[in-house]
Amino acid sequence: MIQLYDVDLKLLRVFETIVKCGGFSAAQAALNVGQSTISEQMSQLEARLGVKLCQRGRSGFRLTEQGVAIHEAAQRLLSAVEAFCMDADVLKQNISGTLNLGIIDTTITDPDSPLPATTQRFVSRGHDVHLSVYVGTPSELEERVLDGRLHLAIGHFPFRVPGLNYSAQYQEALGLYCGRHHPLYSSKARPERLLEEIATSRIVARGFMQQSDLELVGASKAAATVDNIEALAILIISGAYLGFLPCHFAARWVETGDMRPLLPDRLRPLASFDAITRRGLAPPPILQAFLDDLASSARRG
Repeated sequence: MIQLYDVDLKLLRVFETIVKCGGFSAAQAALNVGQSTISEQMSQLEARLGVKLCQRGRSGFRLTEQGVAIHEAAQRLLSAVEAFCMDADVLKQNISGTLNLGIIDTTITDPDSPLPATTQRFVSRGHDVHLSVYVGTPSELEERVLDGRLHLAIGHFPFRVPGLNYSAQYQEALGLYCGRHHPLYSSKARPERLLEEIATSRIVARGFMQQSDLELVGASKAAATVDNIEALAILIISGAYLGFLPCHFAARWVETGDMRPLLPDRLRPLASFDAITRRGLAPPPILQAFLDDLASSARRG
């Protein structure tokens, strides 16, 4: 079995160039060497392989039968070497560029969110990257991932949009809250009676979850609609509305007494959080690195 060395790869590349150019004379310019040097290199290759690769003379340049087979094998070998070098370059180079990430609001107070750990892991790799973060509603995030403005987004996406990949991350607990000045804040009513009073109260609903919010409390319509959690909290604190908030986000006002949860044993839905990416495209290296770190952070969490 022939053992290949660097010099053999060099000679095979010379042979590849000669065949591509159609002869020794035509290959001189491409190889930037004289015809005598090319002839010597071909003699070395034929001696290494133990076969006659080509014939040349007045009738012109042509490959022997063995030369045709060696040329085909050389093309496969040189292509594999090139692919290996490209893969090795990708591995050794630092990932650079801009990663466009989308999130929903109030993520900062969620202890179950893998984003802080993921971001720390990602930047500690030493990549030359710029992180651009966009905060939006679930529908806005889905739209921006679909049209390429975002590489990925993490949030609660109650509906599945064609063209997106959804990867489950964690769940967020919600509660129904009322403000200190709401009539039900000090209610001592039994659960069934309290449910009836809740159903007839003014409900502020999240726009992307309006039907679900209303069904949970048995209400027929929303008295107010919001597209972000901060606006929802403002209306609840006013004492005029009841609404669902993430428990981790409402905790600060529960501690101060400005809010309290109503029927926490019954009205405690879970919102599933997913990471979304555009379907059908191989992720660029910067996105794949972030996705790998996200998966590692989720496993450790």
